[in-house]
Amino acid sequence: MRTTVHPRVANILAELRALGSEKDRAGMARYGINVENAFGVSVNQLRKVAKRLGTDHRLALALWATGNHEARLLACFVDDPALVSDQQLEAWARDFDSWDICDQATTSLFDLTQHAWGKAVKWAGRDQEWVKRAGFALMAGLAAHDKSAGNRAFMKLLPVIERGAPDERNFVRKAVNWALRNVGKRNRALNAAAIACAERIRAAANQRAGRERGGDPATRSARWVATDALRELASAKVQARLKD
Repeated sequence: MRTTVHPRVANILAELRALGSEKDRAGMARYGINVENAFGVSVNQLRKVAKRLGTDHRLALALWATGNHEARLLACFVDDPALVSDQQLEAWARDFDSWDICDQATTSLFDLTQHAWGKAVKWAGRDQEWVKRAGFALMAGLAAHDKSAGNRAFMKLLPVIERGAPDERNFVRKAVNWALRNVGKRNRALNAAAIACAERIRAAANQRAGRERGGDPATRSARWVATDALRELASAKVQARLKD
């Protein structure tokens, strides 16, 4: 993917540096965010900057190329989904080094592209931690934002989610859980399907462990994914909000 130096990048980086603070940078680190190349600027502030900058694909590519944490988040907010290529998706996914970059890219930009559905399934089958998380985060984004997709498309994601549940890596299992919960909150039919999926995941974990507690890390991970999802999806709050 070819990028060129954008004339606005230096000024934007200077603005981001001025907006940053060591206090916010330390707060980001406490939440498990990689702050090695970060200024310490909140997402709310970045969205305000993005609104002023407007949509600009070339600028987004240049911001991403800087390697700065906030610049990359900003790139996700100003890029044009219609111009994002398959090559760009793969390149950016390889660059992920923190959960917030992964999640903002997948749910603020990638899920709006024509490649979203294919990448969600493809990446969920990859082994690299951040790319795999991206696959499931992308599913969560699609469940929340793709209003035109029918139930069948989301039903096809449930077996992929089921296979991903035993991943013992914390950032992956949380994204698997997120995808399952978001699919199950779209409507009543998908809620029932997601609950059934969670129950299968939990039953399989208990069978592997020979009991309802303990087991190896993969078993405990799968059980957590299922139990946490069931807690929300079967709750009175979610059930009252669902539409047929």
